[in-house]
Amino acid sequence: MAKRAKKRTTKKSSARRARQAPKMLSDLFLATLKDIYFAENKIIRILPKMAKAAHSKDLAAAFNKHLRETQGHVKRLDQVFKMLGKPARGKPCEAINGITDEGAEIMKEFKNAPALDAGLLAAAQAVEHYEISRYGTLRTWAEELGMQDAARLLQATLDEEEATDHTLTELATSVINLEAEEEYRAAA
Repeated sequence: MAKRAKKRTTKKSSARRARQAPKMLSDLFLATLKDIYFAENKIIRILPKMAKAAHSKDLAAAFNKHLRETQGHVKRLDQVFKMLGKPARGKPCEAINGITDEGAEIMKEFKNAPALDAGLLAAAQAVEHYEISRYGTLRTWAEELGMQDAARLLQATLDEEEATDHTLTELATSVINLEAEEEYRAAA
């Protein structure tokens, strides 16, 4: 009897799925928009901790500058949600949770260590690369969906994310990584 009931449930589930509208690019766009909205809001909570943990004043300043930019990114995302007629809501993003967890682990494991700033910088760049990927995809989909105003907003954020990544790379190669290596040699 239980077996027969399970078959009916399975048939009902299959029939329900068949009646649901197929998922479209616009659905994927909205789901990804919710993903990056969650990510940006999480980054807003994490950046002050990273700035406080950084030994380098330049690195702390870069984190604080990006915090202000990220607040602007959220405002742009709010505008895109409004264009869609949808509430601005995030959905949990395991990717950004994993990346930020790694950053928190670095802050804990390398606290007061010569390599802390290099680790913080690497964690920040992992976040930037994730965001660059998401914003590039969203911008392209917005263009394909005929949402030129949304595409312009997403491109503006993409430009800022790429500039931040460039700044972090310059900071890493010109100062942070070299200082970490010098501190290591001095301690050895």
